[in-house]
Amino acid sequence: MSAAEGPLVVGVDTSTQSTKALVVDAATGEVVASGQAPHTVSSGAGRESDPRQWWNALCEALRQCGDAAHEAAAVSIGGQQHGLVTLDDRGEPVRPALLWNDMRSAPQARRLTEELGGAKFWADRTGSVPAASFTVTKWAWLAEHEPEAIRATRAVRLPHDYLTERLTGQGTTDRGDVSGTGWWASGTESYDEEILAHVGLDPALLPRVVRPGEVAGTVRDSHDLPFSKGTLVAPGTGDNAAAALGLGLRPGMPVLSLGTSGTVYAVSQRRPADPTGTVAGFADARGDWLPLACTLNCTLAVDRVATLLGLDREAVEPGTSVTLLPYLDGERTPDLPNASGLLHGLRHDTTAGQLLQAAYDGAVHSLLGALDLVLDEDADRSAPLLLIGGGARGTAWQQTVRRLSGRPVQVPEARELVALGAAAQAAGLLTGEDPAAVARRWNTTRGPVLEAVERDEETLARISGVLSDAAPLLERSTQID
Repeated sequence: MSAAEGPLVVGVDTSTQSTKALVVDAATGEVVASGQAPHTVSSGAGRESDPRQWWNALCEALRQCGDAAHEAAAVSIGGQQHGLVTLDDRGEPVRPALLWNDMRSAPQARRLTEELGGAKFWADRTGSVPAASFTVTKWAWLAEHEPEAIRATRAVRLPHDYLTERLTGQGTTDRGDVSGTGWWASGTESYDEEILAHVGLDPALLPRVVRPGEVAGTVRDSHDLPFSKGTLVAPGTGDNAAAALGLGLRPGMPVLSLGTSGTVYAVSQRRPADPTGTVAGFADARGDWLPLACTLNCTLAVDRVATLLGLDREAVEPGTSVTLLPYLDGERTPDLPNASGLLHGLRHDTTAGQLLQAAYDGAVHSLLGALDLVLDEDADRSAPLLLIGGGARGTAWQQTVRRLSGRPVQVPEARELVALGAAAQAAGLLTGEDPAAVARRWNTTRGPVLEAVERDEETLARISGVLSDAAPLLERSTQID
């Protein structure tokens, strides 16, 4: 490990499938140590994880970091959004957490929208229209299907809240992550008492919302983590808000993130409220806003298609008129929670590589369709798309995004942007800086820019046409109970 110029900080990314920890030099942004450990996610109709696995994975990731983690002066947790964590009176999970990609609460999402004033009410009040991903719908599902779990619950947390509380002993969250619950009013930046009353959730069960730049607490000494007692703990935030910090985003800079889910977002100084539900009006972790559109099916779905075809994920072939909508987990954008994958246009001469390319096209089409809605009217539509996430370095992903967007694409060299953003937030506690300014000082967006190519309007139109024609079929596909 090279000698650090400044104090060390730890940034954590607790994602759907693993927890990663980075020890970062606050002065230079150099990653001096790292660690990672996996979680398991249930299969079948639901998507659940035991929160205790996240804690064990955090301990293991930090153990891999060695002495550097013990020397850290501050830590911050970035985490997967929306997950519903229910804790009993001992702080233990009542049941496994319901994750963001658990679509069983789609009926509750529709019902809540109808029962409380319709889509415009929700968009105006919370910034977003409830979708099955949102925490409020999962609470409603749990109340309907497992009332005994509701009765046993003494605290409700999000995934990053759970780990932060294990560190500090205090129940806290932040505006970025709480804005994805559906029970936080974005206009007043407070819990919405009407919505909470409607779903039967006592606000006393919810964590305190820590303001940007505020210390959430200090590391307590009643655990075996390799932190010194008294180490500062930052508010933490949701994964997308953390990545926005990690990129040092300025308003209007567009991001396309390719992970298990796909997202497009940009920082805005205007509070978003999209009554169509396409754009979620999230808060960022600084005091601005993070309008965002999310798809459920991205790298994992395309990799699954590659596996079914017996192909490497890069083995795509051009020249196809086949359309593949890879909605393997239902879909959020477009809002088709009960959908399954759909293949149209198969011919005798269609190759496996062309089918795989069609899966990439279908996944990217959904993301680009929401991009213009995410950006403010005065945003530069020719600015490079910042391509991040696990798929960002894949040639097939890069070329598909270039071809279907018609925009230049920049691929930052920095990896683990969620954990880097959390580290920037922790560094900001020590220096008094804006965390985004810390990340800009670290030059985290540095990376090659791929020039724009002519937009493939023919493919975009073909996919849009199939999606429109197949909408009734997709709506009545295999139902999720």
